Amino acid sequence: MSLEPAGTSLAAALFGKRPDELWQDHEVRFDSPPAALAYRRGEQVLETFDLVEDTKGNNGEGGELILTNLRVIWFCKTQRRTNISIGCNTITSVSIRPVISRLKGSCSAVFVLTRQNQQRFEFIFTALADSKPGLASAIQLLLSAYEGSRLYRELRLRGALLADKELKLLPREAAYSRVNGVMNLSSETGNLGTFYITNVRVVWYSNMAVSFNVSIPYLQVKSVRVCDSKFGPALVVDTTPQSGGYVLGFKVDPKETLDYVHKEISSLLQAYMNSPVFGVEYGANASTDAAQQGSAMVEDAEEYQPGDPKGDAWAAYYADSTGEGTVGEPVYNVELGLATEAPKGGATIQQLWSIL
Repeated sequence: MSLEPAGTSLAAALFGKRPDELWQDHEVRFDSPPAALAYRRGEQVLETFDLVEDTKGNNGEGGELILTNLRVIWFCKTQRRTNISIGCNTITSVSIRPVISRLKGSCSAVFVLTRQNQQRFEFIFTALADSKPGLASAIQLLLSAYEGSRLYRELRLRGALLADKELKLLPREAAYSRVNGVMNLSSETGNLGTFYITNVRVVWYSNMAVSFNVSIPYLQVKSVRVCDSKFGPALVVDTTPQSGGYVLGFKVDPKETLDYVHKEISSLLQAYMNSPVFGVEYGANASTDAAQQGSAMVEDAEEYQPGDPKGDAWAAYYADSTGEGTVGEPVYNVELGLATEAPKGGATIQQLWSIL
């Protein structure tokens, strides 16, 4: 099938996103308006920690930290406009290190390192009251559950999806239909295979080689339509830009079966969008090893004493990966007419000036 340009919404033209596109688990945001903190469809609160200090950016300010199945949210209790949203997919490591907190003094805190595009951010959260599970254990449990549920949210090619030519169902997945004789139109001659239609995705695999397969979560489906191809009427599945922007064509015979498959997938897609299933099984069903990692993440490091944050939030949480006291190689900057140290993490001179 040939690629076809898709229509662009006003929101996509202005902001590069669809209004309903999932961003909560893929982005780090600071000082967001209330609408961005509101839970999207399918987002569930898993844990709430009532007294947590943002020791790096707002030392001395008590706040509330919330774990959902997509992100970590912290907001200041005295000024809710001061907040952080950390997507689970951006978190690269979680550790425990000693800090000096204005509210708790010398204590241990949870260090969360994140990466978004070429930028790295570091967050330090200090629990001001004891809780079970502990803050570090809870975040580790969340990340373990998130990592183990990517098939609910990500398009996969050539994955280990089947056993004895039967689809390996995910924990909250239910199979609705199995359609034989479905031809994948990715090649000039087509490839005969089988469709599985479930409540969370569509899976196709080749009858000749089951390792040649594709798993398409409804979360990454932009549209489902029937259009003409050189093979005759075909089912076309357009995926989101986030998943690669694929246009996948399938030949389903006879026409009555094609119409049935199109109608069923369209119906299940609409039902999914109304009530998404992200698959993050937190708690008893999560990895039991993760619960023990909270006490094993303590690093032998010097006590961290944050200073007063200056500039905007981007600067307050920016993580310098080169280490204190190291200086990068000088690079001639055309804008300044000077040789300067190259900005780190993909930052530009304009961004650095905006901090002042």
